[in-house]
Amino acid sequence: METHPPDFPLASSYPTLNRQKTSKSARDYFSTYNSKYLTVPQNRTSLHNSRINGAFEPPSCIESFSSSIINNYLDGTQEGAVDKASPSGMHFRDSKRKVDYVLAYHYRKRLPRHPPGVGSPEPTCGSASLDWVSNGGTGKGHGEPQQQDGGQHVLPEQLGPLGVEVIQLSPQDALEEEKQLQREEYERNLVEAGLEIEKDPENKSQGLSFVRIHAPWQVLSREAELHKIKMPTKKMYEITEEGGVLKTLNEIWCKLTEPLQPQVPQQENTKMKSLSYPFSREKLYLYNVKDKDTFFDNATRSRIVHEILKRTPTKARNSMGINTLIANNVYDAAYPLHDGEYEGQNDDMNERKLLYREWARYGVFYKFQPIHLIRKYFGEKIGLYFAWLGLYTEFLIPSSVVGIIVFLYGCITIESDIPSKEMCDQRNAFTMCPLCDKFCDYWNLSSACATARASHLFDNPATVFFSIFMALWATMFLEQWKRLQMRLSYFWDLTGLEEEEEHPRPEYETKLLQKKLKNKNTRAENSHEDENEKLTWSDRMPGYAANFGLILFMIMLTFSAVFGVIVYRIITAAALSFSTNGTTRSNVRVTVTATAVIINLVVILILDEIYGAVAKWLTEIEIPKTEKTFEERLILKAFLLKFVNSYAPIFYVAFFKGRFVGRPGHYVYVFDGYRMEECAPGGCLMELCIQLSIIMLGKQLIQNNLFEIAIPKLKKFFRKLKDERTEPKEMDISQSKDPQQWDLDYILEPFTGLTPEYMEMIIQFGFVTLFVASFPLAPLFALLNNIIEVRLDAKKFVTELRRPDTVREKDIGIWYNILSGIGKLSVIINAFVIAVTSDFIPRLMYQYAYSQNGTMHGFINHTLSYFNVSHLKAGTQPENSLFAQDILFCRFKDYREPPWSPNQYEFSKQYWAVLSARLAFVILFQNLVMFLSVLVDWMIPDIPKDISEQIKKEKSVLVDFFLKEEHEKLKLIESFIARDKGKHKSGTKGERIRAASFCQFNRSQKGSFTSSRSQHTEV
Repeated sequence: METHPPDFPLASSYPTLNRQKTSKSARDYFSTYNSKYLTVPQNRTSLHNSRINGAFEPPSCIESFSSSIINNYLDGTQEGAVDKASPSGMHFRDSKRKVDYVLAYHYRKRLPRHPPGVGSPEPTCGSASLDWVSNGGTGKGHGEPQQQDGGQHVLPEQLGPLGVEVIQLSPQDALEEEKQLQREEYERNLVEAGLEIEKDPENKSQGLSFVRIHAPWQVLSREAELHKIKMPTKKMYEITEEGGVLKTLNEIWCKLTEPLQPQVPQQENTKMKSLSYPFSREKLYLYNVKDKDTFFDNATRSRIVHEILKRTPTKARNSMGINTLIANNVYDAAYPLHDGEYEGQNDDMNERKLLYREWARYGVFYKFQPIHLIRKYFGEKIGLYFAWLGLYTEFLIPSSVVGIIVFLYGCITIESDIPSKEMCDQRNAFTMCPLCDKFCDYWNLSSACATARASHLFDNPATVFFSIFMALWATMFLEQWKRLQMRLSYFWDLTGLEEEEEHPRPEYETKLLQKKLKNKNTRAENSHEDENEKLTWSDRMPGYAANFGLILFMIMLTFSAVFGVIVYRIITAAALSFSTNGTTRSNVRVTVTATAVIINLVVILILDEIYGAVAKWLTEIEIPKTEKTFEERLILKAFLLKFVNSYAPIFYVAFFKGRFVGRPGHYVYVFDGYRMEECAPGGCLMELCIQLSIIMLGKQLIQNNLFEIAIPKLKKFFRKLKDERTEPKEMDISQSKDPQQWDLDYILEPFTGLTPEYMEMIIQFGFVTLFVASFPLAPLFALLNNIIEVRLDAKKFVTELRRPDTVREKDIGIWYNILSGIGKLSVIINAFVIAVTSDFIPRLMYQYAYSQNGTMHGFINHTLSYFNVSHLKAGTQPENSLFAQDILFCRFKDYREPPWSPNQYEFSKQYWAVLSARLAFVILFQNLVMFLSVLVDWMIPDIPKDISEQIKKEKSVLVDFFLKEEHEKLKLIESFIARDKGKHKSGTKGERIRAASFCQFNRSQKGSFTSSRSQHTEV
């Protein structure tokens, strides 16, 4: 019968810990425990239990005992520990068992405390059963010191009621004692789960210690069967390739791209695939188990150990798993090891070094990514991210080419653009109304020639085609990703992957425990009803209310920032107009636009960091139950806040700026004397292009690249300073001179998830698709950024982050829905940008409805309305005007009735005709592009035809394989039975009975074919 470890109460829960009983029970337990798990050298006479029962041993006592290696291996004396260090840093000190996982924690030994007025006692090792007061309580007694049998000096007031020694602990010592007890209990439970553990000796007064964990074959096979991990069987089957033209094109493509392929080990026969089947210990003969140590790769081994760590409890139901212990600072970190160093002089090649050479360096930016090796090393979830990022980057190539062509078309046709020529012609004396009151003079439209010519680069008929192209591009990208995702799922054996039940988060458990304790106090008689209790919506209502209020506040904060920049533009433009310097007055619009965009960029970067932290805090107070739910809610909140933050200034310029200005004589004022800002004479599209380009490039350069490089290095530097400051300068003779792999990995930055990586790419995807009509070069800059981004992320994962836990995922989750939503929104936004922001519709209407000869001649004059300067309000007329005093009319850009009309300054018929055409274009454009997108979606199947056939073939091969194995085993059983009958045919009846009984007994004991080997899956 297995002996269970005794329950050790926490220091904070019990005022006095009676260590006489505890030490005795611990020794009884470990005597049984050692006989089962520990391998103790014969020359050892005792085992040091000071770290097991929680009592403190003076340093002189520690030296006479072995150090506390918990399971299946005891390191030697401290002097010999250096010699037994694992040379590779990947194994236990016996250099045989792999280190599958590492737990790190900081410890602080309690120094011996002596009563006041008493000399330092001589520490001895005689008394092992001491009783400690762990909450700072003191006993009652007298002042004379006494001496126990072991030579320990104590005060009479330190003796408890039963004559047990009582020592006062400080709160910090009590907390350390509590953490130590939790670690010991947790590690005992890990051993009971079958794991093997090796610990470092704690030779310093305080420092960092590591617990190394190894999973033996029995544990790996048990957990692989429990989690239904698919493993390759002995059966191989041929992968049928598509024939005809596609096969020929594929072969040509492979030959052309051969120099771009990474030099990583490939499967010997790429046309053959192993048949995978969920692991089963009863069907071990199905799998190609050549070596039990290497059958499960490192990523699978660490994943199995991580699952055990997550579900192993401590202190009954109070905490569940390693995540809770890390949240409570019992352990500092838990992580799997990297496969050695990524660079060095040694020639030993490992997967990490291979990834660094062929993937994680800027010098190999032109090569394809080794996706299968990435998946093997980091797991399916990270593999899917880099596969998605690679496909997105590849798709940016054709969109960049088309964007460059559209931009070049604008450059080529700029000289033949009639409206810009008319605007630049000095002979066309278009005298424009003043841009501000009193201090601004009348001005000639030809002075805005440069703006008009630049606007044509992005405001030409080709941008309409490019908008349609990008909408279809987004649809094709998502369809191609679904196909690639299905292909990877097939080759990575993710088809039919079931979602495993997740363990609750530590915060959820804590909140649930508090609720149970509260209910237990109010209803003590119904304590058994709390077993299946969970948090309800009423428990989360404060969190939901805080989420709604704060998210609304953050959105209003973003709008306030945008409004603040608008006010800055208005005031700055007015202030610069007062300048006596002619150059300053002539460059007011350029100066205001450039400085305002830079301010917008800085505000966006600052608010992005704030919103990321706020979104995480808001998700935490919601108390989601599982990590997946937590991640999805965090993604939605962070995306909503960052989307509004990034695009609010751009939306303002695209759809609101210049729409509510008013007209001369009846302007709209923000503050007293400050008019609303207007668009440039060439329209707001050029300013939208400037705004979009600076914000996009600034975010990519500063946030996506500079922050990703600098912040991890700063965090690593400060963490190193903190460790050096907190740890005393003591020599640790048990540590080898060269740092082991677990030491090197602990210094690295912990992996915090893929949300930041996806988020920056999703925001960039919005820049590429939402306003691409105003900035055709956006895909090009996104492509250049992503070429760097892929290698930057790769280098970060390989060299700067601890190895993440492998997670099996068959898709990218909620990110696909966000991408699909952005793609549909981009159609609507681009339709409005073309119809409302650009001059495409007014030009089209003029050419086919109002032009006398069907050309664009006279378009500028058609779009300018007349205003009688005598109708200006008093005090708003220009002072010291340089123009002639006989100016009767000035022009302004709008469709309004002239002053000689009965309905002067009202909207003209042309205004309503153009407005109708704009709305009609939006409806037509949206429906046309949506129809084409649905058509493309329908024409491209989600699952490639060859993969669909391979999945069907795999199922058929699996059935045939099991039937064949069943048939062969039945034949083998029949041959054994026939041989058994022939052997005993000549014997007596009694001998036959005894032989049959013995044979049956022998088969049942050995688990032969008729008992255990004949258990098969029903097909």
